Amino acid sequence: MPRLLAKVRDYLWKNAHLVSTVVSGKEEEGAKFRDYFDHHEPLSTVPSHRALAMFRGRNEGILQLSLNADPQFDEPPKESYCEQIIMDHLGLRLNNAPADSWRKGVVSWTWRIKVLMHLETELMGTVRERAEDEAINVFARNLHDLLMAAPAGLRATMGLDPGLRTGVKVAVVDATGKLVATDTIYPHTGQAAKAAMTVAALCEKHNVELVAIGNGTASRETERFYLDVQKQFPKVTAQKVIVSEAGASVYSASELAAQEFPDLDVSLRGAVSIARRLQDPLAELVKIDPKSIGVGQYQHDVSQTQLARKLDAVVEDCVNAVGVDLNTASVPLLTRVAGLTRMMAQNIVAWRDENGQFQNRQQLLKVSRLGPKAFEQCAGFLRINHGDNPLDASTVHPEAYPVVERILAATQQALKGLMGNSSELRNLKASDFTDEKFGVPTVTDIIKELEKTGSRSASGI
Repeated sequence: MPRLLAKVRDYLWKNAHLVSTVVSGKEEEGAKFRDYFDHHEPLSTVPSHRALAMFRGRNEGILQLSLNADPQFDEPPKESYCEQIIMDHLGLRLNNAPADSWRKGVVSWTWRIKVLMHLETELMGTVRERAEDEAINVFARNLHDLLMAAPAGLRATMGLDPGLRTGVKVAVVDATGKLVATDTIYPHTGQAAKAAMTVAALCEKHNVELVAIGNGTASRETERFYLDVQKQFPKVTAQKVIVSEAGASVYSASELAAQEFPDLDVSLRGAVSIARRLQDPLAELVKIDPKSIGVGQYQHDVSQTQLARKLDAVVEDCVNAVGVDLNTASVPLLTRVAGLTRMMAQNIVAWRDENGQFQNRQQLLKVSRLGPKAFEQCAGFLRINHGDNPLDASTVHPEAYPVVERILAATQQALKGLMGNSSELRNLKASDFTDEKFGVPTVTDIIKELEKTGSRSASGI
């Protein structure tokens, strides 16, 4: 039986069509699925978005899905090719013998009741699994691109969360992301002049350099309003940028936002998030559940466990690829660093609040519950700018500092003079500085890192 199933499975995968039809009487209710009321296409090549749409239609009771094993015929043939596969497998030949009719009936029953029903369920499961995997991967790629968008950097920013009747929520954050002003204006309900004066005054008072406008409802109207403000008030020169506001409302109502802004109205917190995500997308978006950022299709139709695991991995990869400023990072951001638990992240922030800024990576070992093993895992991803050791602002792990010391001895250079000195560093042979712990690939990476002048430019994280 397994060999027979394998033969039929292979034939169906290569030749069968996935057929979608509307359930009788559901035409009006399921209008959004009208493209699939009478639809079929090759099973093995159906795109993930169409497959998931059809499966959703079936789950909602609008569509019926089935396999057409012989799609080359306008009408189902009297004898399925799959029945012939079964007969060949069993070595049956029909020679007009008295028992032929019975044999043919048994083969037909075996095909329709045993083989087809089993393989239809299995192959549709395969199509669904493949479609879910592709949807999750698309979501992950989109999330990666969003998180790794270039940060605008340390520049005072105004966030505008658009709205019509409810007004446009305004938040101004300084270059470090600290909230300095909020307001609500009503430029789309007959109060444009007053709203323009408010925006102009805030821009002038706080030296706003950038204006982040959310891309939701009334985004275009708000963008035109800001352009009018610039015409009326020539001193308002801040550059406008349309920013995705996906997930801003989720953040606004979150426990984290309540802890960060306990006295700020929920509706204004979204404007703060919009402003900050322009300054540094990764640092702000890491506070939001990745599934709420909304950069994928059919996210509720796929395995939530697999989706969460994949997206969490993307966030952690992005954070670790960029590195984190140990003296400014929030608890949610630190939690995403390899080797750090939420408790450790909270303890890092508590230590920082009590003792001031970290001056070197070794001080991490003074943090409660952060032992040598966690230090080994996280230290290379944590940056300290303007600290005791310039290497602490690089990706070089503290364990590899002796390699740098050997390079300094060989070049007779001071560390600050060597960092960024491409002409000197490119003449070095990595093999001259290897030892039993660090081979040529690692030393090569260290030399490349020394060519850089610092950590992530213009980043607030």
